[in-house]
Amino acid sequence: MTSGRSNFGDKNAWINERIVHDGFNSFDSIKGAATAFRNTHTDAPRPWGLYFQDSASPQMEALVELHNNILFYLVIILFGVGWLLIIIVRKYTTTESPISFKYSSHGTLIELIWTITPALILILIAFPSFKLLYLMDEVIDPAMAILAEGHQWYWSYQYPDFLNSDDEFIEFDSYLIPESDLEDGTLRMLEVDNRLILPEHTHIRIIVTGADVIHSLACPALGLKCDAYPGRLNQTSVIISREGTFYGQCSEICGILHSSMPIVIESVSIEKFVSWLREQ
Repeated sequence: MTSGRSNFGDKNAWINERIVHDGFNSFDSIKGAATAFRNTHTDAPRPWGLYFQDSASPQMEALVELHNNILFYLVIILFGVGWLLIIIVRKYTTTESPISFKYSSHGTLIELIWTITPALILILIAFPSFKLLYLMDEVIDPAMAILAEGHQWYWSYQYPDFLNSDDEFIEFDSYLIPESDLEDGTLRMLEVDNRLILPEHTHIRIIVTGADVIHSLACPALGLKCDAYPGRLNQTSVIISREGTFYGQCSEICGILHSSMPIVIESVSIEKFVSWLREQ
């Protein structure tokens, strides 16, 4: 009996120790997952997403900063106008203090105030907006170029500065991967068979055109948005500030499979980019 109780007690002690050990392991796993989540970037659309994707280029950082600054003052204006409306409604809708007829029909001063003030606010908003717009359109001394051509319904990319083993320009088509062929962890309606590989910290000129109808190359995390017109070359530029995989989509309705034209840009280090070029 004593031996049985001893064995039973040892078994309970082992179970308790195991529970505590597994509990700490689970806590460490949750802690590690939380840390990894904080260190990841939002470079793809998320369900019910309400804000921008994480910036990955100087131009997108400038756009987000401009948005935040304007939104701050708009919130102040919203609450200020709302407060005035509440005061007016509460004060002048009672019979004890009716509105004077003079100010309800011919308020020249107040009309000047609510006309000139919004105009000045719009002018103050316009100056930084136009400055950023023109800076984004300038393409000065790029290190390399990419040609992106929109088709119904896929994208084709060409690297005109680099040749493959056959002494031809490196080029390929990029198609949406069907849902039935997706691997675990990949994104539905966003993953492609051939990604656009670009080096980080490099000034890249992107030439955009269309082969059939109007398309639009867009990648929110990089601040890219450039229309692709048939028979016309548009250009934009980007400097990708970190490694990562960035997702975009055609942003111009181009036919029945418009939603099947995702854009996947993978940013890698210069060394990895050179290695990728050698493999082509």
